[in-house]
Amino acid sequence: MHSSMRKPRKADLPSRPCVHCGRPFTWRKKWERVWDEVRYCSDRCRRAKKP
Repeated sequence: MHSSMRKPRKADLPSRPCVHCGRPFTWRKKWERVWDEVRYCSDRCRRAKKP
């Protein structure tokens, strides 16, 4: 495996705090195209958001 093909370390990935609980969460591959729109760390926090 070439060094350019390595997976990035988790510490090198972007992260941000959850709007609901404030805990930091890290970028995931499934959020690659919508990372700017992701605001909650989990479905539980998303469901518990303030109306």
